Amino acid sequence: MDRSEGFGERLLGVLLDRAHEMPPQLIAPLIAEEVARVGGREVSILLQDYAQEFLVPLPGRALLVGEPEAIGDSAAGTAFLRMTPVEVPQTDGVRMYLPLLDGSDEVGVMAVTLDTVDDDDRRLLRRLAGLVADMLVTKHAYTDRFFQARRREPMSVAAEMQWSLLPPLSMSVPQVEVAGILEPAYDIAGDSFDYALNDDVLHAAVIDAMGHGLDAATMATVAIGAYRHARRAGISLAEKYAFMDQAIAEQFGPDHFVTAQMMNLNIATGHLQWVNAGHPSPLLIRNHQVARQLEGPTTLPVGFGGAPPQVSEYALRHGDRVLCYTDGLIEERGEDGEPFGEERLMACVDRIEHPEEGLRATALRLSHTLKQERGATSDDATLFLIEWRGGAADHLAVLE
Repeated sequence: MDRSEGFGERLLGVLLDRAHEMPPQLIAPLIAEEVARVGGREVSILLQDYAQEFLVPLPGRALLVGEPEAIGDSAAGTAFLRMTPVEVPQTDGVRMYLPLLDGSDEVGVMAVTLDTVDDDDRRLLRRLAGLVADMLVTKHAYTDRFFQARRREPMSVAAEMQWSLLPPLSMSVPQVEVAGILEPAYDIAGDSFDYALNDDVLHAAVIDAMGHGLDAATMATVAIGAYRHARRAGISLAEKYAFMDQAIAEQFGPDHFVTAQMMNLNIATGHLQWVNAGHPSPLLIRNHQVARQLEGPTTLPVGFGGAPPQVSEYALRHGDRVLCYTDGLIEERGEDGEPFGEERLMACVDRIEHPEEGLRATALRLSHTLKQERGATSDDATLFLIEWRGGAADHLAVLE
């Protein structure tokens, strides 16, 4: 067995060896030096902004800092949405845009220019981009610089609390993918979502705490905290509702409430279970069209001491998508005074669904379309999409 260290291994190894003690501000110059070793130059790190509309440049020594690039209309945005490298020929070489993936969560894009590109360059830079993404995610907990780069306008304290509470906005494994969006990004308060993949079960929740501002953000924080605590205790959906209900009632009293929708999806079989506590019914999207609403018995919102909820069930088919959303999407009133409504929401979903687009791209396109159609928003709104694919992932644990 040949155990000699190749050029690519040495290059990535240096980054790994130094990453543990690397101060956040030195990541940029080290990345630029690593790229230069393979003949690259003009390195840019582009991070997704909070509104998920632009990829914004991360400032740093030795980095090229240009203008923000629109996610929906740029080569960088294409690499980001499709999670695949994009190469753009230029007069002085080739500009490569490589998605920065931490697991399947999309951090942003790394851009670099080379004179020419071959398969060895592509393989090495793709792996380097993965390592850079891991470093950015790890180091962001030690600095505010990455947060500051992603902000394109002032953020409220309530929104600050909500963003710190969220899981990654997207997750993708062979059997299932999820994507979530919060609006308005810089002033969100009472809406939130959470999920966890525990073995073969995807656990997910979407909540909407009453009110606005810090009161709503505080209530949402308690609700998500109670949900996570109950989920990690391994109890049933009905018991999770009771636990959250008790937590909100004891902390905030009888005049406060949180609407909630909690789901369990067996990613091996497609068996979906959910509990609805005052939420709009989810939409089932099949063959890129809304097939039906997933209606079922509801109970009172969390905090009102409702009866133990009935668990609804449905068998998904391969490729089915489930859209959960909060009432801010459909209750926003237009200039005519009429609420946006479920029918217009379903029409938007039918119009923007494209077979070639992944779930994350669909979520962003739907969010942008709804913002255009609804106009200025006066309430929080959340989108949370699940796509079930089935199959298995065991092959990923086998070295060929």
